[in-house]
Amino acid sequence: MNIISSSVCTMKTTTKMYLSVILSTLCIVFYQYQLSKANFVTLQRGDVFGGNNNIVTSDSRNINSIEVKESTKTPSLPPLYVITPTYRRPEQLAEITRLGYTLKHVPNIFWLVIEDATVATPLVTRQLKRIGVPFEHLVAPMPDRFKKRVVKPRGVSNRNRGLAWIRKNASDGVFYFADDDNTYDLEIFDQMRYTKKVSMWPVGLVTKYGLSSPIVRNGTIFGFYDGWIGGRKYPVDMAGFAVNVKFFQSRPKAIMPYHAGYEEDKFLRSLAPLNITEIELLASNCTEILTWHTQTKKNPVASPLDMHKYNGTNLVNLHKLIV
Repeated sequence: MNIISSSVCTMKTTTKMYLSVILSTLCIVFYQYQLSKANFVTLQRGDVFGGNNNIVTSDSRNINSIEVKESTKTPSLPPLYVITPTYRRPEQLAEITRLGYTLKHVPNIFWLVIEDATVATPLVTRQLKRIGVPFEHLVAPMPDRFKKRVVKPRGVSNRNRGLAWIRKNASDGVFYFADDDNTYDLEIFDQMRYTKKVSMWPVGLVTKYGLSSPIVRNGTIFGFYDGWIGGRKYPVDMAGFAVNVKFFQSRPKAIMPYHAGYEEDKFLRSLAPLNITEIELLASNCTEILTWHTQTKKNPVASPLDMHKYNGTNLVNLHKLIV
């Protein structure tokens, strides 16, 4: 009798053990199924918001940030016109390429590339098409009377040609003088786009001071920090300000003068009436540097190609691409 009871107890214990194992296994399988289902849903959301290029979680803040980023690509943004003076030199194509692929990341932009020449350089036009930023390739040679000066007013004819284009073709938005030998943080384009009249910010790598900037105290400009003041009311770098198109259109006499070293100052003066308190301070109240006057190292003109030695080789075509 005791033997029978012992056997029954042993069977019950074994049955409970097997049931526990089965139940545990079922729980694990169910958990893995739910986990895989959640991952599948997350992957689907990732496809919607950019596929493998974006890591998307179910966190709504991440999804919202992606939606905001995508919304900046819509045409509803105020247009931004970038005026770039340029001229033929060994570095020209390289610098146009570098700037162009920077601007390609900026939405709702139009690029005015203006050469100091009588005829547009075909290689530049071809590269502009290749980059893919909406553009107009124009020419504006420096008047002969200024070419004989020791210090030449470079870029003035180009920029004035750009301003003339703005007067004729633009009714709103903001324009900016972006030289092709500078370096730009994309953030500055986002900020300048909403300029109401004139906005300013610091520029790095300018003069012996290392930067050019409005001096700001308690959110107000009370002077300018620049390696050369020269009696200028606005001693700023060309890369350090942007202008609203409507504000510019309301100043029909605004123009850039052929006065070397005073181009920025006299152009800003021509926008009068303009109170210094109306100037908008960007780059976190002028505490960040988002633009640098880097300048490319000057390169000598390439030596002529020895056609007797290299005719029929790839060097013939490559030599056409350089100066």
